[in-house]
Amino acid sequence: MLRRIVLVSGSSNPSLAKAISESLDVALVNPQLRRFANGEVYCEIEKNVRGADVFIIQSTCTPANENLMELLIMIDALKRASATSITAVMPHYGYSRQDRKVRPRSPITAKLVADLLTSAGATRVITMDLHAGQIQGYFNIPFDNIYASPVFAKFMQEELPQKNLICISPDSGGVERVRHYAKMLNVDLALIDKRRTAPNVAKAMNVVGDVAGKDCVIIDDMIDTAGTLVQAAEALKREGALRIFACATHGVFSDPALTRIAECTALEQVIVTDTIPLSPEGRKLSKIKVLSTSEILSKAIHRTFNNDSVSSLFV
Repeated sequence: MLRRIVLVSGSSNPSLAKAISESLDVALVNPQLRRFANGEVYCEIEKNVRGADVFIIQSTCTPANENLMELLIMIDALKRASATSITAVMPHYGYSRQDRKVRPRSPITAKLVADLLTSAGATRVITMDLHAGQIQGYFNIPFDNIYASPVFAKFMQEELPQKNLICISPDSGGVERVRHYAKMLNVDLALIDKRRTAPNVAKAMNVVGDVAGKDCVIIDDMIDTAGTLVQAAEALKREGALRIFACATHGVFSDPALTRIAECTALEQVIVTDTIPLSPEGRKLSKIKVLSTSEILSKAIHRTFNNDSVSSLFV
């Protein structure tokens, strides 16, 4: 019996799902997702998936709880429809910031989401740029964490002069990520010494490294309220940086992120990917540029379906 691939699009990021579908030349299935009067989610897959290898494309971004519940219900529907395998393609893995107990009586929600996905019936998960790599260990099913670095590196090589470039980590936790970019681009790196006083509240303190007269690229996995980003850009400007750019895989842009970015004169451009769809307000902001991840995610899906290695996508 010939194997079949089926692509299913959730409601969180239809444009990315469509781009992946076009790249793979595989028809996209849009399940019937409706709400009962009390807000409960109803799902119906209007295509025979018996014996098929199904890939569900759904970011658990805002509204995170709605999108997560949709994903779980779609997985359950596909499992009960006798799909051979169900891969949850989550360009953005929600709740990834709660990956450990930082205070007494606090949850590890990244682990909870892993358990929910597995219990619902997912047989594999593909995501992009996890906030914390150890989340992969929360799963007892295959898990692929794809990096967006090839997408950003290509943009930097084409758009930014390498001779005057320096990569910046906005905190000590992101140094390993930034070192990877610096090595690819053959440039130096620096970091911001940051103190966080509360969730979504950060105070940038000192720049560790020489940025005077340099074009700086702040590299992070996500931008939420943009407080860290703006303070980092202002700290770099005070140290004599020429131009300041920012690259982040996931543009969460919770309020008041867009206002902060628009008002920050130190920031020249913010580059994000389409793992999270940009809001209408964000699309109006000329400072923000969106790069597509459809090609690299399509390759991951194609290689997974063909039982080929995806390790070359990890670099």
